[in-house]
Amino acid sequence: MKTTAPRSHQLVERARAPGPVPTAVVYPCSAPALVGALEAAAAGLILPLLVGPREQITRIALESQLDISGCVIEHATGAHASARRATEMAREGDAAMLMKGSLHTDELMTVVIARDTGLRTDRRLSHVFVMDVPAHNRLLLISDAAINIAPGLEAKRHITQNAIEVAHALGIELPRVAVLSAVETVNPAIPSSEHAAALRDMATDGRITGAIVDGPLAFDNMFSAEAALIKGISSPVSGVTDILVMPGLEAGNILYKSLVYVSGAVAAGVVVGARVPIILTSRADSAHSRIASAAVACLVARAHSKRV
Repeated sequence: MKTTAPRSHQLVERARAPGPVPTAVVYPCSAPALVGALEAAAAGLILPLLVGPREQITRIALESQLDISGCVIEHATGAHASARRATEMAREGDAAMLMKGSLHTDELMTVVIARDTGLRTDRRLSHVFVMDVPAHNRLLLISDAAINIAPGLEAKRHITQNAIEVAHALGIELPRVAVLSAVETVNPAIPSSEHAAALRDMATDGRITGAIVDGPLAFDNMFSAEAALIKGISSPVSGVTDILVMPGLEAGNILYKSLVYVSGAVAAGVVVGARVPIILTSRADSAHSRIASAAVACLVARAHSKRV
């Protein structure tokens, strides 16, 4: 399916303007992993620091006819050692972002969240997809669709605040957040509806800041002000939602993939809540999605550097 993604292209232009961001590419020991790093570098977004076994990386680049002559290689013996070294580089200020290579996500995240040697903050890590949907009039942020499987209420508070800060980094000054469920009223049999109402109250009393939060909302009355009006729902986010807080990973994953494969959306993903943003991409992602993910991470990294 052909896509038109003007908003994600604009993000890339904004992100590249100040210059590339030093990025530790963790264990890029496959051709797709190296290609992803080189694409982001060619787009002017990252300065790739390839962290992994030097001989293996060099051999894969040679076999795949990839030019890595402009890349720094930080030698580490294996996947776990690469994750540890990349994390050290971020802690020491040598890398402002991480990019996942060909190691398993769980292996990277285990090192990142290590209490004494990782990149933990007081915030739970979560994933945010920034969706550029061609038929829609604004970017949609979806969280969490990749990290937190069945988050409880406190985890959802962190997920919501993380997504709000990503929206701020993208230039959305007062994002409107819809906390999704299958219904528009609280039903004790549907935990996500209770979570949604609680998150709305947290935004009212200041435990969630920087956004307008409402819920529970079903997808139709979040997406369409007309649908909300027909159902008699008055919500400050209906039809103008910027962030979707999902009931759980399954719902989020299905929604983002539906938007990509049915609607031709571009999905740019980033993990936030650690000391530095982390770029996670899939081999099935389009080249533009991979570049857009790097762009979002760059914007988040720069926003974070201004806060600390």
